[in-house]
Amino acid sequence: MKYSLFILLLITLVTSCKKEQTVWESDWSVPIINDTLTLTNLVNDSTLTENSGFYELSLTRTLFDLNLNEIVNIPDTTINEQFTNGSIDNWSISPGSSIFPPGVITTDEHVLLLEDVQLKKIILQAGQIKVKIENPLGLNANLILDLPGFTKEGIPFNETYPILTGSVASPGFSEQIIDLTGYTIDLTGQSGTDYNTFVSDVDVIADPDGVSTNFGNEHTVVIKATFSDVKVSYARGYFGSRLISDIVDVDLSALDIYESGAIDLSTLSLSFDIENGVKVGAEGILNSVSNKNALGNIVSLTGGGIGNAFNIDPATGTWNTLTPSLNSLNFTSANSNIENYLENLGATHTVDYSIKLNPWGNTSGSWDEIYPQSALNVKLRAQMPLAIGLNNLILKDTFEVDLVQDPEKTRILSGELILNTSNAFPFSADVSIMLLDANGNLLHTVNGSEKIQAAQFGSFDVNHNLNVAESEVHFVLSKDVVSGLNDVKFVLVKSHFNSMDPMTMVNEQMIIPVGAFVSVKLKTKFKSENRF
Repeated sequence: MKYSLFILLLITLVTSCKKEQTVWESDWSVPIINDTLTLTNLVNDSTLTENSGFYELSLTRTLFDLNLNEIVNIPDTTINEQFTNGSIDNWSISPGSSIFPPGVITTDEHVLLLEDVQLKKIILQAGQIKVKIENPLGLNANLILDLPGFTKEGIPFNETYPILTGSVASPGFSEQIIDLTGYTIDLTGQSGTDYNTFVSDVDVIADPDGVSTNFGNEHTVVIKATFSDVKVSYARGYFGSRLISDIVDVDLSALDIYESGAIDLSTLSLSFDIENGVKVGAEGILNSVSNKNALGNIVSLTGGGIGNAFNIDPATGTWNTLTPSLNSLNFTSANSNIENYLENLGATHTVDYSIKLNPWGNTSGSWDEIYPQSALNVKLRAQMPLAIGLNNLILKDTFEVDLVQDPEKTRILSGELILNTSNAFPFSADVSIMLLDANGNLLHTVNGSEKIQAAQFGSFDVNHNLNVAESEVHFVLSKDVVSGLNDVKFVLVKSHFNSMDPMTMVNEQMIIPVGAFVSVKLKTKFKSENRF
């Protein structure tokens, strides 16, 4: 009885005991970012140059480039020629003789349909003619194709191609591909005064070793020639009165981070340079230039010839002496609102332009010329010392995050982000972090403990030969912040930039020295609770 009671008591004690979780706290620190940002990669790439130890903006960008084959475009063209026996029924064909009776005209002119472009002469960079001959006659024959206006290295085109025998029901045929690369083509026709017109002469010779046959009314010899993939390296004639216009949007999406504040730029020179390497006159108009920033504010560029037509002179010279004409629309602080335009920090720029070739008609007497090196382009050029003034300029950017912690296992109790910077740029920054939920609603704002100091508030660093300011910024994450981390889906980082003069304590333009950099190290320091 006592033994049974002991066993019952032991079972009761064991089943009534509950195992407690092991719980402990730990401190840990993890580096996240270790990086250095400089402007070195932008130097000597048509963006930045160096002058007396400081950076200058020297920007060149091609906005529009019209090449030769856009001005003189020869479409694929198919020519069909059909030859019958004329008025002589059952013309007898002897071996080695022409199959065509007297009176059949085998020389013809062919016109290229080029709208208002009137070409007198072209030299081809590439192109081909695909020739197909259908032979309904009961004999083998040879096609003699003569293109008297086609020459290469001074030799006219004249080739002979074999044609297999056939019948009316099933003609024999021959297909040939003629490479036109390097050919010069006279397009003045038989008279020598036409345009877009070339001449062909064909003959079909019966096989000398064949038999005699008749060319009857039921026979038709068909020759089909297809010009394709023609690219011109030189052209002379009248290139038409063509209007080239477009409205171009230039996307600078990186400036979508702008929120507010002001930027003050130094004296700026901006120009639109038109280089015309074609021997044809033109007229251009820069109808409008505008930009819109991230807040929707639109600034239009004014002055400097906006909306006014200007002449574009033809190029001069020839093959080895071709000299393009140059025209410029210059925008400076004296003749335009260029500083206000750029200080708007537009994320989208819209350029509306038009260029009209030969606006006054065929004034050259069909001596418009274009060469392999010819081009008509518009380039944007900007020049200024990289002196920038920032007055509480606010930039922001948003990052998507997925922060998940299980309070039954391991959770963060508190912590902070620690940002160490070495800054050789003359700009300071106050940084804050905003935590947002899935709908973009603000959950918490975490401000930095101090600003990132500008270089002018630091000390001279002999290793870099620059003033460098050291800063350590703490972002303290309170218990309330870390307890709701699972709800955070976006992190918005907002920075307030200034360019303060240490002597006046007023924001002024600051010149960026060559070699300027900012070194960034970001690490975490968290206290966590662990449960197992």
